[in-house]
Amino acid sequence: MRRTLIQSATIISMDASIGDLRFGDVLVENGRIAEVRPGIDATDAEIVDGRGRIVIPGLINAHMHTWQTALRGYAANWTLLEYFRRMHAGLATLFAPDDIYIATLVGALNQINCGATTLVDWCHNNPTPAHTDAAVRGLLESGIRAAFFHGSPKPEPKPGEPHFSEVPHPRREVERLLAGPLADRDGLVTLGLAILGPHYSTLDVSLHDFRLARELGLIASMHQGGGPAKTQGGWEKLIEAGLVGPNVNIVHGNDLPDDLLQRLIDLGVSFSVTPENEMIQGHGFPITGRLLKRSVRPTIGIDLESVLAGDLFSAARVALSMQRALDNSEMRKSEGTIPATTTIPAREALAWITTEGARMLGRESQIGSLTPGKLADLVVINADDLNLFPVHDPIATVVMQTSLANIESVMIGGVWKKRNGKLLADGLDRKKELLARSGQRLVKDIERQGHAAT
Repeated sequence: MRRTLIQSATIISMDASIGDLRFGDVLVENGRIAEVRPGIDATDAEIVDGRGRIVIPGLINAHMHTWQTALRGYAANWTLLEYFRRMHAGLATLFAPDDIYIATLVGALNQINCGATTLVDWCHNNPTPAHTDAAVRGLLESGIRAAFFHGSPKPEPKPGEPHFSEVPHPRREVERLLAGPLADRDGLVTLGLAILGPHYSTLDVSLHDFRLARELGLIASMHQGGGPAKTQGGWEKLIEAGLVGPNVNIVHGNDLPDDLLQRLIDLGVSFSVTPENEMIQGHGFPITGRLLKRSVRPTIGIDLESVLAGDLFSAARVALSMQRALDNSEMRKSEGTIPATTTIPAREALAWITTEGARMLGRESQIGSLTPGKLADLVVINADDLNLFPVHDPIATVVMQTSLANIESVMIGGVWKKRNGKLLADGLDRKKELLARSGQRLVKDIERQGHAAT
């Protein structure tokens, strides 16, 4: 029996029945959390000194296009319209399977390094099965827990070809994955669908894709927003067809009208917000506050490392700060003063990147909190670091002040993936070299075509 005991740490369990412990222990047995309480006796276990440390559940990155890792920062100055043209119709068409593999592998490793134990990899640059398999291989090799959301590329059609909005999601490819590398519905890497949805496809394609997801028991995730919808009134028709429910995940959703947003909430739809990128590229203000007013919490994703950093703590802070600012401004306009107390506590933002991500994936019984019986996905933060010490409020320390520099150790399924500040991955220098070569070639090829970044 493999056992690890973290002793005398500050525990933020994100489980209401356990709460927060100023000095507590976490016992891990055979990949799962066995106990969370003070004074656990397990002399046969590996003992980890938790003094001066904060232990939290592993973070869950609810939305990221990991295939763009080799292009870090390249699209930082692009609006959403430029991104569609330069990335999807340009750079994306130049990717070989090896480019997808190394980007996904290194991007996933970076997520572990930053404290994410689960990654929703929204892969929509897979024109061939070889591209798809390369992405899955990268995720598996990284050791991260992942939901591989299988998407479809969005190039400009060649003469005689249909527009991507008219192309149904490929059933044969989805069934191949379910029969092969992603057959285990409870495995380290599982399958979901990154479909076009009514904003980016025809009604016939949306109906096909929603039915496919429902039939196969998969999450159907889709972008919502960015220019006019391809299918006006599409959501209403999908609702009438009985195809909208808890297996549906909407990413962004900035322009959803209030009445439709409420209908979607009533049907159990989940929402993934990528706050920093939405404001940078022009989607609009994130819908964080609109959801909270309706007693719904968002999940948080990074979206694009080609634009910004892959740090979930930063993303949660951006979402929290932006919504507090909007709430404060609204109160100033209506009452002439700011609220008497903050409208969103810091703990709420931590839920967005832990328990809510688990709920969106339908895995709240397995991940998202430090609860006995759940998978042992956790993060150890060094609260003795100069930028965190002294700790008065552990939640505030984690949400408002923690960065990559403080992520001391990361465990996934009871296995250490990062220890004492060092990512436990072989051949990192070689992987970085391959990533650099991939990015340099892609940029060189696209700039040769006259599409340089500005």
